[in-house]
Amino acid sequence: MRKDSILRYYKAVFCFTLLCFFLPGTAQAYIGPGAGFAVAGSFFVMFTAFISAMAALLTWPIRYIIRAIRGRKAFARAKCKRFVVLGLDGLDPNLAEKFMQEGKLPNFAKLKEQGTFSKLHSTIPPISPVAWSSFQTGSNPGKHNIFDFLTRDKQNYFPKLSSMEINAPKRMLNIGKYQIPIGKANMRLLRKGKPFWKTLGEHGIFSNILRVPITFPPEKFKGLQISAMCVPDMQGSQGTFSFYTTQDMSNIEHTGGKNYTVTRNNGTIKSDLYGSENPLRKDKSMMKCPFMITITGKNSAKLEINGETHDLKTGEYSEWVKADFKLAPTMSAHGICRFLLISTEPEFQLYVTPINHDPENPSMPISYPSVYSCYFAKLNGSYATLGLAEDTWALNEKVLNDKTFLEQTWQIDNEREKMFFDAMDKTKHGLVVCVFDGTDRIQHTFWRYIDDKHPAHAGQDPADIQQRDAIEQLYIKADGLVGRTMEKCRDKNTVLMVISDHGFNSFRYGVDLNRWLEENGYLKVIEEKRDEKYCVGIDWSQTKAFSIGLTGIFLNIRGRESQGIVDPGQEAAQLRDEIAAKLSELHDAKRNTKAIKQVYNALKVYKGPYKTEAPDLIVGYHEGYRASWDTAVGKVTKEVFHDNTKAWSGDHCIDQSIVPGVLFCNRKVDSENPRLLDIGPTVLDMFGVDVPSNMDGKALKITDDKETAGKDSDKAA
Repeated sequence: MRKDSILRYYKAVFCFTLLCFFLPGTAQAYIGPGAGFAVAGSFFVMFTAFISAMAALLTWPIRYIIRAIRGRKAFARAKCKRFVVLGLDGLDPNLAEKFMQEGKLPNFAKLKEQGTFSKLHSTIPPISPVAWSSFQTGSNPGKHNIFDFLTRDKQNYFPKLSSMEINAPKRMLNIGKYQIPIGKANMRLLRKGKPFWKTLGEHGIFSNILRVPITFPPEKFKGLQISAMCVPDMQGSQGTFSFYTTQDMSNIEHTGGKNYTVTRNNGTIKSDLYGSENPLRKDKSMMKCPFMITITGKNSAKLEINGETHDLKTGEYSEWVKADFKLAPTMSAHGICRFLLISTEPEFQLYVTPINHDPENPSMPISYPSVYSCYFAKLNGSYATLGLAEDTWALNEKVLNDKTFLEQTWQIDNEREKMFFDAMDKTKHGLVVCVFDGTDRIQHTFWRYIDDKHPAHAGQDPADIQQRDAIEQLYIKADGLVGRTMEKCRDKNTVLMVISDHGFNSFRYGVDLNRWLEENGYLKVIEEKRDEKYCVGIDWSQTKAFSIGLTGIFLNIRGRESQGIVDPGQEAAQLRDEIAAKLSELHDAKRNTKAIKQVYNALKVYKGPYKTEAPDLIVGYHEGYRASWDTAVGKVTKEVFHDNTKAWSGDHCIDQSIVPGVLFCNRKVDSENPRLLDIGPTVLDMFGVDVPSNMDGKALKITDDKETAGKDSDKAA
């Protein structure tokens, strides 16, 4: 950072901590699935933050000089001074090539001509948490321990997040109707291995890491970070929207959201926003934030919340609105959300986004250092902090339409771009990485418009027909972002890479792996519980294999699973080979196609100490197929194949050979077969840092013709 940038940064820190110091104490907390809040002494936290900010202001000249001296030494072997990685989650090489040939992506085309464009091999399986973990660590999943979004709890077979774990404090101090935790929650990132930017920091090189998946909770290193995927909302979930209406919703359930029936009295509606259970209350009552809506016209209303008033118009999102949840006297947890007035008549309908943690006053660690999230909020205003912020389930459930979902996604991407460009402006030497999620979310939900054979293609709402070119517009918008990024990387000492973790394909049909296992004698269902989720309907005393999550099959191994019946030795080995061989021949008779391209034995394809934590078998589907929605949550249906009629119509949970990612670079990359796990080692090599021996990735050879690169960059811009 430059001197003036440092002063602005610490001024923001100082103002924030000074403000907090004189306000009533607030809860320093963490919400996780089933964990609730862990409350620390808020006064002590604020006091230490205040002292830290004062110390930073007073000592910055000395630290600036020391950093400058160390920086010269750190870059002594470097082949570049700055390395920028722009991650466009899910950008597909085939669509990129198509749109470039049609002349719709001039900046991508210039980047290709100037340097490199190549397919980038993803991971097994090619899904975001696995792939971005391999990107960070330069290693295969057997070394970083992430194999899916979900894994199974070995004790009760329930699904649980694979990347992080939160355990609440075990001891409580009882005071009347309140209970005060003694100690703090144990919060662990389950991704193993060391991110390559941490290795850079050990050699004195600064990094600014923005919204890279599987960086929650944030880790300490020489740099700055905003966490991404798996940051929960204020309900402790991965994103639960709220839908308020005067309609009777007692018999209607929305996956990914909660419905609330409200009453209109003389044009006024009163209700509450809900968080998790209040961890300080013995009665476990829900945290609430009351609000009131007053209808002011056919297409307008007034929102009153936390003593503030906001005007609402149908079809338009509000700005981020503060939502404070009172935990106890002088203690609150702070969230933010957006309101979307859908209609005022004949029925009142209101959508509220999942309640994000307020980046100005987060009740959990969402950045490193913790004040970094506040810095961006002070600089640009509130922004989405939820790991999966784009509300795809609200679109699936038709609470949002195509237009309002797209608007939400673009708003989040715009917030991300401001962070990214600020990071580039402030980081003249070192690494900058930023991942944009819109490319992934929009392809997931709008593939139905570019696949005429998709079951969700027919019967689309005529009002949404104008959005049928959403994916093409997505790539054009991504091209604009690339062009603006190239403008900021024109100097000859900056290497720019644009990458994606995987590509995309159609998701027409879901495969119920549990039903297939049942039909082939590997799984037994308790018939009266067949329709229950989370594997509740499975008879474990007669089940040898089961599926949960998006990627594969677990064996019910004795001594590993709590009710395991499969011998872990020869029987398990034979069962893996037998199921893999049979499943590889799975034929969809209705469409006369094979559904499975390849089934992988985890013990053979992964290397490292954590390979035994993977599903025993990883399923690589053919184009058009994926694990069914019911399989993902451990439900057994009566059919193997299911039409996918949801808006979520595109996917990449198929064989990795079908969905490679992209690699663009403003310099020539001399490699015929680049892999995602090669990017980290390449960055290390470009900064003159030896690649650790435990990394599986290899440094790609980048042309060190800085003069040519600089001229080409000027020409491209």
